[in-house]
Amino acid sequence: MIRKDKIKVAVGKIGLDDHWRGIITISDALQKAGMEVVYLGIGQRVDGFIETLLQEDADVAGLSFLCGSHLEIMRRFMNRLRERNLDHILVIIGGIIPIEDIQTLKELGVAEVFLPGTPLQRIVDFIAENLPPRMKLSDT
Repeated sequence: MIRKDKIKVAVGKIGLDDHWRGIITISDALQKAGMEVVYLGIGQRVDGFIETLLQEDADVAGLSFLCGSHLEIMRRFMNRLRERNLDHILVIIGGIIPIEDIQTLKELGVAEVFLPGTPLQRIVDFIAENLPPRMKLSDT
């Protein structure tokens, strides 16, 4: 698979949760690290988010949760990714996630869960270290 030079990350919040400060902070850190960030904002729907991943040719999906519906939403999200053959996309989530839910999320296919207070560099490093090897686009 030929990959582009810059990591592209689509970030947003699915559902009615309107807490946005954390995802803006993460978006800024990813941009400063040289990644291209597509900020979808709050109030997204699963299918709309996945359509954006497809249209933007995103490498990473980053979702933030504070509303407590993360398990239900991520079950639907990960199923839709597989249905659309997008399961190569690295999925990370953050926010207020109970410790006891982290294993379930990983079993669903979430690559990592970042809780409040996670150093921003750890998130940047995780993304860079967990994508498949990158190849530059040829000029041909």
